[in-house]
Amino acid sequence: MSTSAPPATPTPSPANKGLKLGALGLLSTVVIGVASAAPGYSLAATMGYIADSVGTKGPIIMLLAFVPMLFISYAYKALNSVDPDCGTSFTWVARVFSRRLGWMAGWMIVAADVIVMANLAQIAGQYTYDLFGLKGLAGNTWAVTLLGCVWILGMTWIAWRGVELSARTQFVLLGLELLALAVFAVVALVKVYAGSAGNLAIKPSLDWFNPFTGGITFGALSAGILLAVFIYWGWDTAVAVNEETENSTVTPGRAAVLATVVLLVSYVVITVAAQAYAGVGKEGIGMTNPDTIDDPLSGIGEAVLGGWGAKFLFLAVLSSAAASTQTTILPTARTTLAMGAYKALPKAFSVVHPRYQTPTVSTWAMGIVSVAFYAGLTWLSPASLTDLIAAIGLLIAFYYGLTGFASAWHFRKEPGRTAKDLWLKVILPFLGGVILVAAFFKSAYDYAQPNAGETTLFGIGGVFVLGIGSILLGIVLMIVWNAVSRAYFQGATMRAGVSIGEHGELITTAE
Repeated sequence: MSTSAPPATPTPSPANKGLKLGALGLLSTVVIGVASAAPGYSLAATMGYIADSVGTKGPIIMLLAFVPMLFISYAYKALNSVDPDCGTSFTWVARVFSRRLGWMAGWMIVAADVIVMANLAQIAGQYTYDLFGLKGLAGNTWAVTLLGCVWILGMTWIAWRGVELSARTQFVLLGLELLALAVFAVVALVKVYAGSAGNLAIKPSLDWFNPFTGGITFGALSAGILLAVFIYWGWDTAVAVNEETENSTVTPGRAAVLATVVLLVSYVVITVAAQAYAGVGKEGIGMTNPDTIDDPLSGIGEAVLGGWGAKFLFLAVLSSAAASTQTTILPTARTTLAMGAYKALPKAFSVVHPRYQTPTVSTWAMGIVSVAFYAGLTWLSPASLTDLIAAIGLLIAFYYGLTGFASAWHFRKEPGRTAKDLWLKVILPFLGGVILVAAFFKSAYDYAQPNAGETTLFGIGGVFVLGIGSILLGIVLMIVWNAVSRAYFQGATMRAGVSIGEHGELITTAE
């Protein structure tokens, strides 16, 4: 009896990068997308600032910010259906428009993810100490930083060990998070309507969902939307793992849309509950109290749930930050993996572990750079951590907007296109791009004012310096890479492989 040899492992290439195919189903992918947005952490970090910008209009801001997110999720779904590449925005923008715009889209993903890791690690470190009642350590900047760095390295290890282990970890962390937030919302609203919530409480009103009353300025609206965009950001991780998902042309896009809907429901309900219980005032547990504006959820949660209930909510925010730390590493590592495969970064970034089938250099580079950035920023200016959220919003708005435009342009003359295709692949993605780019430019102008954020650098608002400075740094790095390696731009002297050409086309190269 003869036996045939087992099939050889496919050689990694841009089309087959060596990742574990078919490892994730629809539910796992939705969980990863929702967990990456970190609902608990995102709400804790932004609710106060949104209330400070728009008063009681926080719920409608959550709804308005959802609109461009939904439109862009359709862009991701459409582009993924014809090109399920883990490089997502980098690959798509490069092929539709140009290599340089593609490189910048990839860079903005990487920069935004590295920047947000500092905030996530800080929350994870601080809430770990708070959970165990170690208030002294929770208030010590360097103790929080050290534990935050440990969290980053631990989640980097999990992300490196395999996407299935990552998904199982997310089921546990996200389950704890959503359960705690649901309990908080129900108890808060019951107390408000029962009249036992205290003198700061205000009953929910339909006016909270009306953007045309209350004297909201366009500047306040754009700033509020940009902050809210930040809390939705992360659902695209569901598409970044497309090459590891069952039915890769359909499942990731569907998961992305579902993830945005789950986030919408969570954010609107929690915002209404918190605002109803504490109000938007500057006293006590009010959401805009200057002493607690960077995390009003902690004080409100303790008032709503009491001592042990507050611990439960602490656990929700901690699990949220920890989960997002891991799921932030996933899309970044896959973006740089794709950039390495297409010669947009050194070839080492395309190395995949033969057993775990995860990016090795890309994953650990993300973790180590994040630790260095977090520790360095803490040393230089701890106050800058507060400005990071708004700065990240600028980067997100720009690369999401580019992706929306890429979908509209790619499908504008699609053969056999139906009216539904026109709306979902062209019109809505284009509108989503317009909304986000408009918010980007308006907010960039506002954030450039010296008094716009917590810090001022060179007489300019720290948010503007961090956000626009990150974009300019990407342009410099792209120029440097162009000078160092002509492989990405010309495909003339590289080893066998594929690169993205002058107009986004794929170039196959010989030895």
